[in-house]
Amino acid sequence: MTDQNRITLYYSPQSRATGTRVLLEELGAPYDLHVLNMKAGEQRRPAYLAINPLGKVPAIRHGEALVTEQVAIYIYLADLFPQAGLAPALSDPLRGPYLRWIAYYGSSFEPALIDKFMQREPAPITQSPYADYDTMLGALEAQLSRGPYLLGERMTAADILWGVAFKWTMMFGIVPKKDVFVRYSERITSRPAFLRINAADDEMAAQHAAVAGG
Repeated sequence: MTDQNRITLYYSPQSRATGTRVLLEELGAPYDLHVLNMKAGEQRRPAYLAINPLGKVPAIRHGEALVTEQVAIYIYLADLFPQAGLAPALSDPLRGPYLRWIAYYGSSFEPALIDKFMQREPAPITQSPYADYDTMLGALEAQLSRGPYLLGERMTAADILWGVAFKWTMMFGIVPKKDVFVRYSERITSRPAFLRINAADDEMAAQHAAVAGG
């Protein structure tokens, strides 16, 4: 792999960036971490706000390209390393469904999740980006009941995104531990890439807590 394909991942442990690091491992991509201690507020300092004005991770740099937004990063990386086979090609009939379920994460799942977590009254169904929480989750349940992965027998980058997300959201009780969600998440989070990064995250998070605590 040439240096021109090397990725810089702006990263903090046990955050949404964890899934991106798992994806990089699954892709066999060369990458470097630019670590931010979010417990010490480093994501709100001017140096990082120049990268992402929202102060959020993940973000990636690839050559002159800077990409923020989790969904965009997954699409970008999986297309950049096609040899890993985690993104259907443009000519593949699965490309449309693949993009659908990746986009669904940012456009429907996350807004619904935050409303539920904050115990906020959702917008009327005709104005809500996700209809209502039960409908949003029901669509996912129906899709996952059709096969081991979102697209049936084929694992894609979308499954890394969703498998990691389900692990965290079920852990915090925001998503119910339905059998289909539990089995799906375990299928992804039992893979060696996730186990490696999860262990590294635990160690890094402990170090960050110690530094932030003074």
